Amino acid sequence: MVLGPKSLLELVEKQKLVEGLNERELTNPEGAGFDLQLGEIYKISGKAFLGVTERHTAEVELVEKYVAGETRSVTIKPGEFYLIKTIETVNMPDNLTASITPRSTTYRSGLFIRTGQCPPGYCGGLTFGLSNEGSVEVTIEMGARIVHIQFHEVAGGGNMYRGQWQGGRVTTTKKEKQV
Repeated sequence: MVLGPKSLLELVEKQKLVEGLNERELTNPEGAGFDLQLGEIYKISGKAFLGVTERHTAEVELVEKYVAGETRSVTIKPGEFYLIKTIETVNMPDNLTASITPRSTTYRSGLFIRTGQCPPGYCGGLTFGLSNEGSVEVTIEMGARIVHIQFHEVAGGGNMYRGQWQGGRVTTTKKEKQV
């Protein structure tokens, strides 16, 4: 079952389910979840290795970061790929999971955001892939609403997240053994 705004706002207030929400989401969220904002953009480089027991992700360089009260933007050319991170962070209890989907205005502009699930027990920022698969340059402002998060109950409780991405880091610093 998808949780509605009334239940979500209670969880935000009592359990800090989502931290860093803007005033719009705290007072009048749209749909059955929250829109999350663009907080950081990273360019990737180097090499990556995804093995059975070890992994090492690409190097990242911060391109731009949201700063309250400042207008900052990044122009994304066709074919470019970035990692993006939301302003907001989540604190997932053991009985909820979340689905994240791009807002339709991103793909209507040629931008595709690669999202995933947010498991029970995960706490931290949310990082996604962003690519311009269209034929035009797209300028996006930091702080723009880019994804929508919906929360679902897990009947019987879920297994808590135990991965190495806890806390919201964007990349690895060395080859790591998988847990």
